Amino acid sequence: MLRLANIVETAINPALALLPAKMDTPQARIQLLATGLQESRFEYRRQMNDGPAKSFYQMERGGGCAGLVRHPASRELMKQVCIERSCAFTALAIWNAIEHDDILASAGARLLYWTDPKPLPAIGDAGGAWDYYIRVWRPGKPHPSTWPGFYAQAVAEVTGG
Repeated sequence: MLRLANIVETAINPALALLPAKMDTPQARIQLLATGLQESRFEYRRQMNDGPAKSFYQMERGGGCAGLVRHPASRELMKQVCIERSCAFTALAIWNAIEHDDILASAGARLLYWTDPKPLPAIGDAGGAWDYYIRVWRPGKPHPSTWPGFYAQAVAEVTGG
């Protein structure tokens, strides 16, 4: 597993720099780190057993990637991110690119959370963060038992505690 500080430095910081400043909050950073840990432990860029998900965030072409292109809250911002990352603005192109472009994947993950009208949970609200993750990510086989530990790691990385 990559160190979380490395993920923040090489993927999350540059991704958030491509988005409006209001999207860069400690809560957003925690949610991104916890999601990446939950989905891939920041180890797997392709879903195991040849599944349909790619990137550390395990986004699917017809799910998250399609949502980024279609949703009014993410569409224009994702289009700009795609221009910056030299990626065509289609669900297929994004899905293919996020397997190896961690900045594009992190920006996409942040924008997917942006599509939810509810605010991100407060720091320390692991249960609320889990509910938010479930609502937005809609994982096929959720594993609630691992979330509290991953969430705690994310909080520690972001808050220094």
